Amino acid sequence: MANMTYWLSMRLILACTLLCLSAIASAAGFSFQDMQGKKHSLEGYKGKWVVVNFWATWCPPCLDEIPDLNALHDKHKDKDLVVLGIAMDYRSPQQVKEFAEQMFISYPVILGSYESASQVGAVNGLPTTYLFNPQGKMVAYNVGAITRKAIENYISVKK
Repeated sequence: MANMTYWLSMRLILACTLLCLSAIASAAGFSFQDMQGKKHSLEGYKGKWVVVNFWATWCPPCLDEIPDLNALHDKHKDKDLVVLGIAMDYRSPQQVKEFAEQMFISYPVILGSYESASQVGAVNGLPTTYLFNPQGKMVAYNVGAITRKAIENYISVKK
């Protein structure tokens, strides 16, 4: 019985280790193409903070954070931070395009799927936001609405 418990424990530890390593490895190499055809990769934004926000057009908290994410992106895009918005659970690319135009989204919009999202990490609810530091390391993760102020405060403490 003790031998069985040992092997079950070892399998659990191995599974957790592999999950952690795969999340770290995949996030290090994420690469997306936005709706305008431009490529975005974590490597391409070295030296900048990167906010990756997963959202959907039908998600009320997602809609609430768009003005803050616009303001954050517009204030910092030419200096030290970029916002990438990844649309999930959409009916068609045209629907996302029209929605982004109606909401005046100024940051790059990417058509996502749960498979492509796995390059960054788990998306267990919407909105989900990941924050990467200028060295490309994931330093924060949030499920639920986030504000410009919360992101700026976090960054100011970490600088």
